[in-house]
Amino acid sequence: MDILIVEDEFLAVQKLMKLLSLSEYPADVIGVTDGIESTVEWLQTHPQPDLILMDIELADGQSFEIFNLVTITCPVIFTTSYDESAIKSFRGNSLHYLLKPIKKEELDQALHKFQQASVVRHVTAIDIGLLIDDLKKQNWQETARSQFLVNHDQQMIPIDTADIAYFYTRGKATYLCGKNKTSYLIDYGLNDLENLLDPAFFFRLNDEFLVQTMSISRIHHSLNGRLKVDLNPGIEHEVLVNRDRASEFTEWLSR
Repeated sequence: MDILIVEDEFLAVQKLMKLLSLSEYPADVIGVTDGIESTVEWLQTHPQPDLILMDIELADGQSFEIFNLVTITCPVIFTTSYDESAIKSFRGNSLHYLLKPIKKEELDQALHKFQQASVVRHVTAIDIGLLIDDLKKQNWQETARSQFLVNHDQQMIPIDTADIAYFYTRGKATYLCGKNKTSYLIDYGLNDLENLLDPAFFFRLNDEFLVQTMSISRIHHSLNGRLKVDLNPGIEHEVLVNRDRASEFTEWLSR
């Protein structure tokens, strides 16, 4: 079995090669690359190996990017130091992985599995896209802002994210509207807020509104394929979702 190792840590490469040499399943390392660029170049200038052992975190970025730059037709086993929560995403997307530090028995099991399989499922760009989406969702769950401090009547008031109905802009100013119908001026732009809020609960309708799912009371069809959204609390402003976002918006609501 010809194997390409994609790994940017020298000691990790040495350990992996030693484990392969001790394995009861014959394996020849025919190449070692340490980054996205070098891996793409190798794959473009060599026949595809029988198997790739690919670290996720490389010196020049995440190895997922490789799949956007070159077609990989051989099976891939990802090696990762991600924690158990991230591994659930691999399982959900039917991707193969070895958790670092890699153990000989686990590597042997993986090699045996690929040698015995009559049909091996190849990793596709779609698989990678789904995996990245899952990892992003997990990251949001761990890092999403749970509270904002707002200035009101010369006081600083903490407002839980769960108590926010929506964010909106007027001119160059951004406001937070709470479920209590009170609006507060805040120092964030909507682009910043998108990076701070869990996308499972907040959606950017247009250039002026970023809404929480529970604030949407009714949706109407409008002209040119657009959607009109009624918000709770209400606002004296027509809130529209452009046609190019309408499908994504309705899908988000249906989750």
